[in-house]
Amino acid sequence: YRQRREPERDVILSVVILSLVTAQRVGELVLARRNTRRLLARGAVEAGAGHYPFIVALHAAWLIGLWLLAWDRSLNLWFLAIFIGLQAARVWVIASLGDRWTTRIITLPGEPLIRRGPYRFVSHPNYLVVAAEILVLPLAFGLAWFALIFSLLNIAMMAVRISSEAQALKAAPR
Repeated sequence: YRQRREPERDVILSVVILSLVTAQRVGELVLARRNTRRLLARGAVEAGAGHYPFIVALHAAWLIGLWLLAWDRSLNLWFLAIFIGLQAARVWVIASLGDRWTTRIITLPGEPLIRRGPYRFVSHPNYLVVAAEILVLPLAFGLAWFALIFSLLNIAMMAVRISSEAQALKAAPR
């Protein structure tokens, strides 16, 4: 359902949505950095650090691209509602991992894997949420081609990431 609004309202709503997503991502990076420092201080080990800059670049390009292309577009309210629902799933993932949530692959020797929250059902719920966000938010702005390109790039990146994480978890003593 695409509701046509006045152009000024489109700009305001788009800028508000993009500003909130940007603030959320910056806040998550701050939280992730804090959790990473604390985990490393407790003897945790990082894996897959070599591909981490590419993940950051991919996500930054996605967000910058949305700012450049979507700031004045009308929104599909159904896709926006799905995106808002995904934020609840994101919060559930972060809350379930608590101080072990980070944007890097960090293993803490001797600690069991988290099996609460969405981790009871799937191994990588955060990656599922992120993949859905990368697809859904551009669709909310009517940018199907953008959603497809970044979804394909994300799939390639997640293949590397999940492989690195699986190796790190297998190697970590429990």
